[in-house]
Amino acid sequence: MSSISNVENLSPQTIRRLVREQEDLIKDPPEGIRIVVNDSDVTDIQAFIDGPAGTPYAGGRFNVKLVLGKDFPHTPPKAYFLTKIFHPNVASSGEICVNTLKRDWKPDLGIKHILLTIKCLLIVPNAESALNEEAGKLLLEEYDHYFQRAQMITEIHAPIPKSMKIGREEDSSDGPLAKKHAGNKTIEKKRISKDKRKTLKRL
Repeated sequence: MSSISNVENLSPQTIRRLVREQEDLIKDPPEGIRIVVNDSDVTDIQAFIDGPAGTPYAGGRFNVKLVLGKDFPHTPPKAYFLTKIFHPNVASSGEICVNTLKRDWKPDLGIKHILLTIKCLLIVPNAESALNEEAGKLLLEEYDHYFQRAQMITEIHAPIPKSMKIGREEDSSDGPLAKKHAGNKTIEKKRISKDKRKTLKRL
């Protein structure tokens, strides 16, 4: 995964577009997504995505990075998880496989759309385009095992410090980052089971 600046390879129009999109994401960020701006390199695009509720990634925060090629936006960027994650569509290198960044790519798609697509991938994984074959097989054949494994990796590698909650989710007992009080464990398990069945129906 390249970390070299790509500013000199992009047109002034593309640079202005990237700056505008990042400014918009700072002013009005999607729920559970926070972009990290590099003032010295607008092509260094990173963000933190909070694991959605009802998934094994809930309670975790994942650092993702977009790598822009010299032909961007005519060719899609590559996306990577910098945070370790157990997911069918994420390779061991962190590379993300999603149709939006492949055959469904359109030059007018923006950073916000890409980040929302990655977040949706945490809710509905696609076992048919698995980069992690083990995770893909477990998703289809042993969902409980998949859920437990992904949840364990999340708890180890992507815990959210209490001082770093994103926006209004910090105080929401129903949000993806809700605190798990001991007295609510039974309720939490029932909710996860219900959401899990909904997810399975989507697959």
